Amino acid sequence: MAFVRWRLGLLVCTTILVHLVESESTTPASQTNVQYNATWESLDSRPLPQWYDEAKIGIFLHWGVFSVPSFGSEWFWINWKENMSKYVEFMDNNYPPGYTYQDFARDFTAEFYNPDDWAELFQSSGAKYVVLTSKHHEGYTLWPSAVSFSWNSVDVGPHRDLLGELANSIRSKTDLKFGVYHSLMDWFHPLYLRDKFTLFTEQMFVKQKSIPELHELVNAYNPEVIWSDGDWEAPDSYWTAKEFLAWLYNDSPVKDTVVVNDRWGSGIPCKHGGYYTCTDRYNPGVLIEHKWENCMTLDKASWGYRRNAKLSDYLTTAELVQEVVETVSCGGNILINVGPTKDGIIAPIFEERLRDLGSWLKVNGEAIYSSKPWTFQNDTITSGVW
Repeated sequence: MAFVRWRLGLLVCTTILVHLVESESTTPASQTNVQYNATWESLDSRPLPQWYDEAKIGIFLHWGVFSVPSFGSEWFWINWKENMSKYVEFMDNNYPPGYTYQDFARDFTAEFYNPDDWAELFQSSGAKYVVLTSKHHEGYTLWPSAVSFSWNSVDVGPHRDLLGELANSIRSKTDLKFGVYHSLMDWFHPLYLRDKFTLFTEQMFVKQKSIPELHELVNAYNPEVIWSDGDWEAPDSYWTAKEFLAWLYNDSPVKDTVVVNDRWGSGIPCKHGGYYTCTDRYNPGVLIEHKWENCMTLDKASWGYRRNAKLSDYLTTAELVQEVVETVSCGGNILINVGPTKDGIIAPIFEERLRDLGSWLKVNGEAIYSSKPWTFQNDTITSGVW
């Protein structure tokens, strides 16, 4: 009975998301017929494509070579290289001397990966868009990048274009939008380390690796979200972020529909970009003027899959629904992360949470999708009502 009362409370809280207060403009970019310059003033003037604000809920997928050790977090490589004790102990106890991070790639097999099954699950969750890690900070790409020779999912590991397969399934089997996460940096790429040594006065890595990758992704896969990350060590001028975004908005094949976040250089998050992510798990708890997104994880401790996670490490269905409601009531979108296994399985506990969310949205979705926040975001007298 307590659960029933709680559920009804959430139903009440979602109904306050009425169309009384208009948020910032979401006019489709195609209606503006504006050429954007490579300045933040110009780029920030681009209206956010309307589909994004209406969607409210997305699925985030962190998948890569880090899914093989599946220990600690997706930052396994750098934590091990920097001699964090639990990672060093894990390697000493389970792998032979001389074992390298690159050796993990051959066991990134994806033999049970069925992108159609993933697409069906995401559709059932009630999400409206999906964002896959095309490349994390480890540099390994989930597509056959021409600038990531021998360190991509076709050359080593599953020998499949994992990104392309999921994009095709999402677009052919569902009505969801497809997007990509892309790390601007590669932790240990020689060109990146060289640029870093020069205090980022040289741009060899950007010109030969980072920007070519972004152009490959846009031209080959037409993503409708580009979720940038790995920007914090260098300014946006090093990353040539403004120049890339000007091309993206003016001349790319997705110029009218694509949305981007705010991670384009040190000091840029929460100041510039299409929508704000600010920090991981960002949730201001109040209405803010600029469109924002709460990227969060069902596993409280990691974005990648962890074999040693405990049940208490996962959000319950009740906690997940409450996070969705709080986020949407304050004008945000929520990007819900799951970490697939090295063999391409989305663990049953993740599947259960997503299908539970989908069941809740079948009842309450009218108060979530395309909603606009009310003047007040929560009931200060009745706890848990937003």
